[in-house]
This record gives sequence, structure tokens and C-alpha cells, in this order.
Amino acid sequence: MITAIVLVQTEVDRIPEVAAAIAELDGVSEVYSVTGGVDLIALVRVRRHEELAEVIADRLHKVPGVVDTTTHIAFRAYSRHDLEAAFALGVEDAD
Repeated sequence: MITAIVLVQTEVDRIPEVAAAIAELDGVSEVYSVTGGVDLIALVRVRRHEELAEVIADRLHKVPGVVDTTTHIAFRAYSRHDLEAAFALGVEDAD
């Protein structure tokens, strides 16, 4: 799975509508409204690199209200949640 983190600048008065529209796109797993230099952060997860262009350039960037995007492609994922879940496999609750 290929993960891209997309920083999204929007028209300020349209942040909620833009976030909802982006969240509905195939390939977008999550959208966060954030503080700082951008308005939204979208996580895009696809199986092939070619799909990144389809999701980000062809659809996400064309959502009405999107002003600009910057995309970062993840090399590896590190998640405490994922590690804890992996170590818990096969462990039954002791009730």
C-alpha cells in the first residue's frame, strides 16, 4: 500500500465543505482540519503509484475550493497502534 500525505490549502470560508468532498474521494482514507500553514491534511492510500496522480491531481486538486496542494509520499509507516495490535494477535482476554 502506498501512502501519500497531502497538505491542502483551501478557500478559508469553504474548509468544511472541501474537507467533506475530499473525504468522499476513492483513495482518500482520512481528512483532518488542522492548525498551522495549511487548512487540511488528507491521507491517500493506493495500491499503485499511478493511482496517486488519479486521486490527487485528477480529483482532489480539482475539488471546488482547493487552492493548492503539497504531497509527501511515505517511505515507511511507524505506528504504536499497529505494533501493539501485532503483539496482541493470539492473546485472549483473561476474564
